[in-house]
Amino acid sequence: MEPTPKNWNRRKFIGVSGASLSTIWTLAGSTTWSSEIKRDNVRLAVAGGGFGASHHWHEHPQCKITAVTDLVDERRQTLKRNYQCQNDFASLEEMLDKASDQFDAVAIFTDAPSHAKHAIMCMEHGKHVVSACPVGLSIKELESLLEVKKRTGLTYMMHESSYYRQPCIAAREAYQRGEFGKLCFSEVEYFHSGIGSRHNSLSRWQGLESWRFGFPPMLYPTHSLGLLVGVTGERIVKVSCIGQRIGEDFPDAEENRYKNPFNNEIALGVTDQGNICRFAVCWQIAAEGERGQWLGEKMSLWMDNSAGQPLAKRTAAGGRENWEVPNYWATDRLPEPMRHDSGHGGSSAFLCAEFINALLEEREPTVNIYESIAMTAPGIIAHQSALQEGKQLDVPQFDQR
Repeated sequence: MEPTPKNWNRRKFIGVSGASLSTIWTLAGSTTWSSEIKRDNVRLAVAGGGFGASHHWHEHPQCKITAVTDLVDERRQTLKRNYQCQNDFASLEEMLDKASDQFDAVAIFTDAPSHAKHAIMCMEHGKHVVSACPVGLSIKELESLLEVKKRTGLTYMMHESSYYRQPCIAAREAYQRGEFGKLCFSEVEYFHSGIGSRHNSLSRWQGLESWRFGFPPMLYPTHSLGLLVGVTGERIVKVSCIGQRIGEDFPDAEENRYKNPFNNEIALGVTDQGNICRFAVCWQIAAEGERGQWLGEKMSLWMDNSAGQPLAKRTAAGGRENWEVPNYWATDRLPEPMRHDSGHGGSSAFLCAEFINALLEEREPTVNIYESIAMTAPGIIAHQSALQEGKQLDVPQFDQR
């Protein structure tokens, strides 16, 4: 019998496998994947056939894609083909109403303004959730989702690629070993030129404005803040942000549903450890991708970027040197079928494996709801700051006390 939320319990899993939970492979630990551990599969449904069709849950030896949904038939067909699943539905609501007993968890890759609503809907139906970023677009949405998570006890994970980019893994482990000393200053950024503009291909769908039309950059902060929270675990507690409107193709505030005047936003944050972080999200800039740099008293690290900045390392004792980052995806940190470069800096396979293993092991995932909110909330407040000409604002804290 395959597990569902109603009968999913630790006793059942230990009985099925006959193995101690301490032997299970986990991304957070030092143990490795063992193909000899036999457990029930996780049955996963996928909602959203755009970006949602490009991931790797089905490569995990203990995951089955048992249902797919998208509002658009073309995208449903892509989901069916990519995941070899013929059980498709015309909407998330229909899938939850008609096939709720056929899956244990839902991967939500719908439009960003619907993430929180759809996550709450799935959890109210008893389903674990992995969601594309961001968690939500308002503090109220974050509060509502956290309330449902606490009440149901179900798993929530954000599918944030920066957390498992290969340099981020290396920086995180260096931080855990204490190699930075005190990490005084970090700069983290996400650049994606053209997003939200009137004539950008992602801003329209079949002649209609998409959710990206005029989208505020700081409401999509997780690709940058994932490189802070994902390395040090710090929380931004205060933020000041400046917004820019560059070029004539970006819509005016009166034209977009967000009343947003900015296509670039750059923020300065203070962390709960008294450190400083500059985080940026820009839609109109001659740069591309995600990048972080972490400057400590004993060691500093720089990620490479699209302008040619190499991976670099500098120590207090010596000069600059090359920073060698392994291809972690090629190692036994992943199940054998998933050991390939999965795009987004090698992160996708890690994220997919982490969610499935967290469910199998009945533990919180690495990018759990608190880490996810810590990557999202500062951007929401940063956008409010930008609308107030850079006024420093407090960022609400959601962590368990």
